[in-house]
Amino acid sequence: MRTRTLGSTGPAVSALGLGAMGMSDAYGPTDRAESIATVHAALEAGVTLIDTGDFYAMGHNELLLAEALRGRDRDSYQLSVKFGALRGPGHIFSGTDGRPEAVKNFLAYSLTRLGTDHIDIYRPARLDPAVPIEETVGAIKEMVDAGYVRHIGLSEVDAATVRRAHAVHPIADLQIEYSLISRAVEAEVLPTLRELGIGLTAYGVLGRGLISGHWSAGRNGAPGDSRGFGPRFSPGNVEHNLGLVEALRRVAGSKGCTVAQLVIAWVAAQGEDIVPLAGARTRERLAEALPAMRLNLTPDDLAEIEKAVPQGAARGDRYPAAFMSGLGVGN
Repeated sequence: MRTRTLGSTGPAVSALGLGAMGMSDAYGPTDRAESIATVHAALEAGVTLIDTGDFYAMGHNELLLAEALRGRDRDSYQLSVKFGALRGPGHIFSGTDGRPEAVKNFLAYSLTRLGTDHIDIYRPARLDPAVPIEETVGAIKEMVDAGYVRHIGLSEVDAATVRRAHAVHPIADLQIEYSLISRAVEAEVLPTLRELGIGLTAYGVLGRGLISGHWSAGRNGAPGDSRGFGPRFSPGNVEHNLGLVEALRRVAGSKGCTVAQLVIAWVAAQGEDIVPLAGARTRERLAEALPAMRLNLTPDDLAEIEKAVPQGAARGDRYPAAFMSGLGVGN
């Protein structure tokens, strides 16, 4: 596994990261043993960056990772943790808390659940509209100075917010959705990151499975699978979007790879400062994702991919309407 450095001040991490959310939350029933085996397989393959959130199934994901990572050399992997999302009974989202006192409270709980003395990259999951980003980042900076956090990251904010945060303390990376069907980051945010020397960790590179090559129209989501509420998966939109996947399948066939490998490789090819996160829940899906980092896309390949899925080609927003207002950029 090759490595990439997150910005000018961030850590060197594996060129492909592991997104752990789906092992606990959002996509339906999970298998604890298989999840732990998938984390182990990722580490054995050279994946070092593992991304989670303290609100993923109300701390379940952090406890799961603590179990999977027990006994491992702490310097052999990096933990990226998001905080601030508020959820009530029934796991219903109810806002964001970025107050300085809340930052330290969230961090204390994460350190305990993860069984570690530090977080490698700590980031607010969303911008709290009631709290200036300078105050939130300032509180994390105090935790950096105290040794509990190594680097500060951001998630789903706009270019102006990135600049304000970076003025308080160097930002290692911005985590934001970036895929062939979610490219709003390219207009202003990505150029700003590059100007300031900030990396990008890309989640949703498979469009939550929509452009993985494994989704089908009419597929019924399992209980607890939030994709059933996703506009891009809704009737009318999903058929159009899967038509884009079929165009990608032809390109993938010419490269001798799967659709999932092609779209992960496309994200990785957008710059050495970008680290895709593979949200694999099983060893099978992880095994499919890993070879993407060895796939060499030529300029002709990239042109064919662009032709198959032009920017803005997908139908539907990337989140339900209630969540779109909390995003720094649109689709």
